Amino acid sequence: MHRERTILLLINDVWPLPHDLLVDEDGGKERVLSFEQGNAGSTNPLEVVQAIAIKNGWSFEDTGGDEVVLLVRGRCTEYRVFFTWMRSLEVFHLACIFELNVPEPRRAELQQLIASINELLWFGHFDLWTSDGTVVFRQALLLVGGIPASARQCEVMLGTALDICERYFPAFQYVLANRSAREAIAAVTFATAGEA
Repeated sequence: MHRERTILLLINDVWPLPHDLLVDEDGGKERVLSFEQGNAGSTNPLEVVQAIAIKNGWSFEDTGGDEVVLLVRGRCTEYRVFFTWMRSLEVFHLACIFELNVPEPRRAELQQLIASINELLWFGHFDLWTSDGTVVFRQALLLVGGIPASARQCEVMLGTALDICERYFPAFQYVLANRSAREAIAAVTFATAGEA
């Protein structure tokens, strides 16, 4: 219950999403934008994400293929959110990346931190790309059988990713400041508990 409340507060307070994306004029039913916006037959969830970005005035780039990249400013940093539609697998993938220069000597401790954080998560997970030290939060939405993505599903997917990244970004900074993964997770867990 606390996790759900946090996500909803974050969506409304930090990344306010327009009411008309969530509720139709008849009061209460989710809209599937790709169908209601005149794209009958389309099950491409990227259209839904683009509509959310446009309504919020967020910068985004349509790569012309099966990917859209949003630029979203959070409290801690700016996030690049990659939405990828994997047609052959019928999977809608999100990867949220933020600037964090992880020097080689701190990567092992950062891996420990990521493992500790991932144990606490119900949705998605963090990874450390060893080739360049990039920290990424990833999650996916299965849309098997031609099921379209609703605006609400995409909003929650995005809100959850941003909420989790904002919540744990300070822990990554602790590790970069030569603190242990244990100290970093304790600091953000305590701070998160105190926000309730």
